[in-house]
Amino acid sequence: MNIAIETRTAKQASVHDPEWWRGAVIYQIYPRSFQDSNGDGIGDLPGITKRLAYIADLGADAIWLSPFFTSPMKDFGYDVSDYRDVDPIFGTLADFDALVAEAHRLGLKVIIDQVLSHTSDLHPWFKESRSSRTNPKADWYVWADPEPDGTPPNNWLSVFGGPSWEWDSRRRQFYMHNFLIEQPDLNFHNREVQDALLDAVKFWLDRGVDGFRLDTVNFYFHDQELRSNPPDREMQSVAADGDTASDHRLHTNPYNFQDHVYDKNRPENFGFLKRLRALLEQYPGAAAVGEVGEDSSRSLEIMAAYTSGRDKLHMCYTFDFLGGSFSARHFRSTVERVEAEAKDGWPCWSFSNHDVTRYVSRWGAYTSDPARLAKLMASLILSLKGSASLYEGEELGLTEADIAYEDLVDPSGIRFWPDYKGRDGCRTPMVWESKAPNGGFTTGKPWLPIPPEHLPLAADQQIAARESIFQHYRRFLHFRRTQPVLIKGSIDFLEAAGEVIAFRRDFEGAAMLCVFNLSREPATFDLPAGLLAETIKDLGFAGKIENGRVSLGGQEAFFARLR
Repeated sequence: MNIAIETRTAKQASVHDPEWWRGAVIYQIYPRSFQDSNGDGIGDLPGITKRLAYIADLGADAIWLSPFFTSPMKDFGYDVSDYRDVDPIFGTLADFDALVAEAHRLGLKVIIDQVLSHTSDLHPWFKESRSSRTNPKADWYVWADPEPDGTPPNNWLSVFGGPSWEWDSRRRQFYMHNFLIEQPDLNFHNREVQDALLDAVKFWLDRGVDGFRLDTVNFYFHDQELRSNPPDREMQSVAADGDTASDHRLHTNPYNFQDHVYDKNRPENFGFLKRLRALLEQYPGAAAVGEVGEDSSRSLEIMAAYTSGRDKLHMCYTFDFLGGSFSARHFRSTVERVEAEAKDGWPCWSFSNHDVTRYVSRWGAYTSDPARLAKLMASLILSLKGSASLYEGEELGLTEADIAYEDLVDPSGIRFWPDYKGRDGCRTPMVWESKAPNGGFTTGKPWLPIPPEHLPLAADQQIAARESIFQHYRRFLHFRRTQPVLIKGSIDFLEAAGEVIAFRRDFEGAAMLCVFNLSREPATFDLPAGLLAETIKDLGFAGKIENGRVSLGGQEAFFARLR
């Protein structure tokens, strides 16, 4: 079978679909690390615009831009000091408008991060709020009196270590911060706060953005009674059973000792999400995907609740595929739970992002051929029911960088070194040209070192090689766009032995069989009785059918049309 690469006209035909997000492939860009246009060593908006054709050619449907707003950069843009402007290191509003225009010309949707749960402590709102207990914004953040002995009001902890309360000598109260001290939490119980945030969202909708990625969407509300969190019995029992991954997380950061039922995951969140959805409905095609920051079995339940009913979020993603688990059972059970719990919801799957170890390294112990693993996992995530988020460099098979302590900039890595090295290792700059200084990312000194081992994986090398990881992603993405069954079809898992995942996708009379062997050893899959399959060739795999049995090599996939 010959797989034709579609034309831009065919791609543009999907632009007017109001449900474009359903089954979309979203390419995440970390602006600091994508492309520098002015030699200061930091990526910027004009640099992104220059490289949009690369993303369109790869076959993505949309881009997601991590924060580029005005910020003191204590957490690299996730501490916003102005929701309505571009930080000068990234460019200007005019640069953003040019980026949107070029993306739309190429048929790409534009999704931008919205960090609504907290601001920078340099935001004008917080400066006013901390000035007194009676000013107009006094209740815009979460303030609390100390206990009689001067200690914080409860046991809530920060994700970045230590208590989630910081004493402010001006107000003589504590303020809450789920993350850095410099990231005070907004008080979503205050309707004025909600209005101001929705107005900021509207600002970007009016500039032409197509959607939003909502950072830590389950952190918006807190318990108004400020009740202390109970211990996390689930995590501690897992650690007691000898789960080294969970035990490592427990002892690296005490945050994981708690069941965070009072400082996040509050039921009041539904009301705000409905207000947000109502605003998006005024802009046909605008969509929102939420990040569920939850490291427990509750994550899929939250995803289901936040996307059900078509009146809250369009999509959510959790950390379930961003952790260390690598087994057929884990992948299957996760998808099946979402199918069972979110019958009218829609997931957005991802294997890597700017906060976790790149998957080629994270799952590297399960393969002897990283390129083969990368191709297999690309095919898997692009075959699941749901949308998919690909992180920059994933299509090149970039590995996690080992950053020296003196080069670290991530505050969480600096704090928890050496047990946790932070997020710098997945944020190193893109490599565009193997022979160019700094991989073609910048003519200056890059803000993070570029690992020498990334240079042979540069885009120019892989674009020129038919069997490269990049070309596999590109081939599969363009094939996928011609197959509605892979975009919006249902999913039903089939019984398979060992480390084999098998499922069928069905849509409007078409059906496709997808089989994946996660093991390094060859495996087989027996077709259910009466099932006839026509092998889809030219996807880079050599699996075949003989006498009703699919034979797969180690870490290989197989695709067939069912008839």
